[in-house]
Amino acid sequence: MSHITKERLRDCSTKDAFSFSLCCAECGEVWQSKSVSFSRAGVIPETLGKRVVFEALYQRERAAALEKAAIDAAAAFNVCPICHRLVCDHCFLICDDLDLCQSCAERLQEEGERVAVRGKQVV
Repeated sequence: MSHITKERLRDCSTKDAFSFSLCCAECGEVWQSKSVSFSRAGVIPETLGKRVVFEALYQRERAAALEKAAIDAAAAFNVCPICHRLVCDHCFLICDDLDLCQSCAERLQEEGERVAVRGKQVV
């Protein structure tokens, strides 16, 4: 997870659910985390005290969903050691000496296999 900081994730959350996204610097494809419902979604707090409690609960659940999204994103993205861009597994190549993003591999004339094919992991 070290290469996916929570600050890199875009917050797409609503008042009822938490979700986050990340864009590949190479192809522009957007990865979206699984949506996690807020435990009190649809419940209207009846008192000011309940609103304060719900807000604190919302922030706690949002933080947990963000942590999970960062872990999930780390499984689908890599940082190129040459250009330091964050790229999806489709745009990241396993090369002989050093794994690179597609652009750096082409520029440096390195051959490699993609980590993943769209929609399916390479094994």
